[in-house]
Amino acid sequence: MNVLRGIGTLATCRAEGGQGAIHAIHDAALAWDGGVVRWIGAADAMPEALKGAPSEDAGGRLVIPGLVDAHTHLAFGGWRAAEFERRIRGDSYLDIARDGGGIASTMRATRAATEDDLVERAAGFLADMLRLGVTAVECKSGYGLDLRTELTLLRAYRRLASAQPVRIIPTFLGAHTIPPEHRADRRRYLDLVIDEMIPAIRAEGLARCCDVFVEETAFSRDEGREVLLAGKAAGLAPKVHADQLTSSGGAELASEVGALSADHLECISERGIAAMAEAGVTAVSLPIATLYLGQRAMPARKLIEAGVPVAVATDFNPGSAPSYHLPLALTLACTLQRMTPSEALKGATSIAARAVGLEGECGSLEVGRSADFCVIDAPDVNTWLYHFRANACVRTVIAGETAWEAGR
Repeated sequence: MNVLRGIGTLATCRAEGGQGAIHAIHDAALAWDGGVVRWIGAADAMPEALKGAPSEDAGGRLVIPGLVDAHTHLAFGGWRAAEFERRIRGDSYLDIARDGGGIASTMRATRAATEDDLVERAAGFLADMLRLGVTAVECKSGYGLDLRTELTLLRAYRRLASAQPVRIIPTFLGAHTIPPEHRADRRRYLDLVIDEMIPAIRAEGLARCCDVFVEETAFSRDEGREVLLAGKAAGLAPKVHADQLTSSGGAELASEVGALSADHLECISERGIAAMAEAGVTAVSLPIATLYLGQRAMPARKLIEAGVPVAVATDFNPGSAPSYHLPLALTLACTLQRMTPSEALKGATSIAARAVGLEGECGSLEVGRSADFCVIDAPDVNTWLYHFRANACVRTVIAGETAWEAGR
């Protein structure tokens, strides 16, 4: 048995309660064994059987569930720094995409990379994320846009899942945009995604989810429905890049097909909010992308007040969100979207786990759940997210094993 005492604030982040209900315990202790939480509560209520167990002292720090990044594009080739300057000078995301930049630019670099290249690079990103307290990451394909490279990306994620401790949730995003070679025949590319890519992915068991980008420069709502229903028939849970740049009906589509989540939502309609609330679809906020693109923020308060749970993720990618710093995303969720620190934290723990289909496994600290947690050098959640630092995490534990610790 392992015991962590001296916890100033322990945020358990159980699913029940509202967005801001993190179920904090002050002056707490935590016990785990065999990779699973065995006891949790106020230190002065610790059972006698645990009082003699070997223990460590958290030094009055904050302990939270391991963070879950519910939306990333982890593996890709190249970067797109030139687009950063173009946007500063006034060009829009859509302008750049029409000129052959954006996703198409990264597609070319990714197709030129080998599987080993992608694994090595993404492993470095994951190591940095681990140091920030991230214990689970949703990882999308979508920068290959042909059968060979989409399979290469997902195989890279399979290798990463067994080569390092962070949990990997692989998502197929072949419907990210129409690649240049198919722009004269959109139907041919849709058929490729539905009739060739999805069956090949199912045959190898390479993905858990299927995503589609519903947007003016990508796929229509009707096209997205075809892809998501084909993925669902193959056992892949639907997810949608929805209403990021325009109100394109992505939230409504996510609700119609019973998606795990609708992500972005900066331009969501009132009808979309109502549909998500009724269908129980999780919203995924991506405030780093909002910041980089200079957009209005997702209306998080409206979504929360309508009863839609809001997850917070990074959208790490080489174009619109070139940062995997999930604590930064949490602070931005507070400042740009007017979420409270507790609401943001729950959005990166139990609600994020729900957004990737891992509720019941991780994202909260409860007896019987995986002992995934991190120790934050702050006394409470408000202080942590208010006082932004390069990294306040001092220890990350996954399934009861210390995966990273400052100074070691």
